[in-house]
Amino acid sequence: MKQSINFMEMKKILTAIADKIMSEKEYLTQLDAACGDGDIGVGMHIGFKKAKDNLEKEESNDIGHLLTTVGSAILSSVGGASGPLFGTLFLQAGRVVKGKKELTLKDFASMFEASLDRIKALGGAKVGDKTLVDALEPAVIALKEAVSENINLKEALEKAAKEAKRGAESTKNLVAQRGKARYLGEKSIGHVDPGAVIVQFIFETIAQTISSSD
Repeated sequence: MKQSINFMEMKKILTAIADKIMSEKEYLTQLDAACGDGDIGVGMHIGFKKAKDNLEKEESNDIGHLLTTVGSAILSSVGGASGPLFGTLFLQAGRVVKGKKELTLKDFASMFEASLDRIKALGGAKVGDKTLVDALEPAVIALKEAVSENINLKEALEKAAKEAKRGAESTKNLVAQRGKARYLGEKSIGHVDPGAVIVQFIFETIAQTISSSD
């Protein structure tokens, strides 16, 4: 059973994530139009297209550099709050695993925990505020529990993906406390948060890509 991911596998995962987010442009636009500016689909498409282009040019064998390449592309090309938040997700993850040519489950848990902590510090969001944190924090908790329980990498990432999806779906019943959606108050109930859905897509794509290569 696979216990680690090498550089080329991680490059494949990040490329698959970019393809997934780009393919969901219209869906994300619809979600954002309900409670926000309606621009997150276009913004994420631009950011992940640039990330994919930069990944194709990547010649190092440093997984940390792969992740920071994605984060930098998003940060430099996506406006609003989503650019800094998703840019930070990948940048912080990359800093944690800088210099590594292979990632274990413990690495995945560490890098996403660092991303979560930094995102929460930046925006002040917590679980229940109807943000990407509602999907990211449950996924991180699942990864950390998997480390302590010595679960294999594939199963651990599948559990993290399920928790991210559960967290994203939970935002439908929440009142927004952050971003422009907060001005809608209880009118934001009934709509899932697009940022949380993007986190769900990220973890689902990681799990699916690893499963297909196992």
